[in-house]
Amino acid sequence: MLRTNPPDARLVARGLLYECFSGISGDMHIGALIDIGVPHEYFCQELDRLHLGSEFQLTAKRESKMGITGTHASVVVDTSNEPEHRHLPTILSMIDAAKYSDHVTKLATDIFTNIAIAEGAIHGIEPDQVHFHEVGATDSIVDIVSAAIGIDYLDPNLVYCGVVELGSGTVRCAHGVMPVPAPATAEILKGIPTSRGRVSSEATTPTGAAILKTVVDDFETPAIFSTTDIGYGIGVKDFEVPNVLRLSLGEIETTLESETNLEIECNIDDMNPEAYQPLMDALFLAGAKDVFFTPMIMKKSRPGTRVSVLVAPADKDPVISQLFAGSTTLGVRIHPVTKHMLPREERVLETSLGSVRVKISQMPDGGIRWKSEHDDIQALATKHQQDYLATKRRVDADIEKQLAS
Repeated sequence: MLRTNPPDARLVARGLLYECFSGISGDMHIGALIDIGVPHEYFCQELDRLHLGSEFQLTAKRESKMGITGTHASVVVDTSNEPEHRHLPTILSMIDAAKYSDHVTKLATDIFTNIAIAEGAIHGIEPDQVHFHEVGATDSIVDIVSAAIGIDYLDPNLVYCGVVELGSGTVRCAHGVMPVPAPATAEILKGIPTSRGRVSSEATTPTGAAILKTVVDDFETPAIFSTTDIGYGIGVKDFEVPNVLRLSLGEIETTLESETNLEIECNIDDMNPEAYQPLMDALFLAGAKDVFFTPMIMKKSRPGTRVSVLVAPADKDPVISQLFAGSTTLGVRIHPVTKHMLPREERVLETSLGSVRVKISQMPDGGIRWKSEHDDIQALATKHQQDYLATKRRVDADIEKQLAS
């Protein structure tokens, strides 16, 4: 349904821009968040929910690198009180027990899960079997949960990031001495634009990489960005360039959101159609954003089906693996695509029959278009023993009154 607002209504999105020209680590990220406006005291207050006691102290002080002043944050760990290692289920249980908001909990959980997926791929095991080393330590837990707390505090609509510097040389990790980037960093940043050699050391850590993969919506710097606030996170090492992470908050006047995805497709003509639904379900679980099947006529006039999958570049590999595992195809084609979308949100509105989720889109002319959730309408129809169409008419009328007021 469409409702029109005054034609001069503007769409202004709150954007957050990462500039990782000297890479990103967990400490630098906390420093940049504090420098841009998230209070140090707020971090300490929220981190107390983890009940880590005297295991750590989060410090923050003003410092400069090559003339650029910002905030240097450090997680000081009392190694005498720190457990040797923590496994993923233990860490996720700690986050759940902290009773953070749904947004903070999801961000922190997703960051840890992205690391587990990467480590699992390196070791050839399932993510839930990963034994954490560095990222199971107290300082990494604080880095990751702080990232979720800080992003939630800033509350951007869109998060951008330019090219991510990886560094050069070697790094000592749980796998031994390895060339930069560390194996987990390389795995996490698959499909994400990176550069190497700007600095002569490890620039981006696995924790920093996982933060970016989780929170960034678009790995391309916006052409027009009206900056309102800037924060610098100061690193420890001295490089040939300022060892800082720059975060910028700003406004983006737009009518459309856009993102770069990959379209992966294949043609099949020798597969039982009963297997299509399981294949679709598995592709969504592997990270697909959309999956659809198109009937087609192939050579020798055989009926066939084109399988099309829309996926973020970072999720390409598991989706391709699932296509090969779950279908009879022998090859896939990959095309980059740009997706333009109306800005939208989902709300839960109370109606005379009960709660209903509503998807609301912002139109270029300032109006809105909305749609009530089918499953919620069906559930209310069953609950009140009414037919679906009558329930939908009544619920939609209630929603229209609320949105028009």
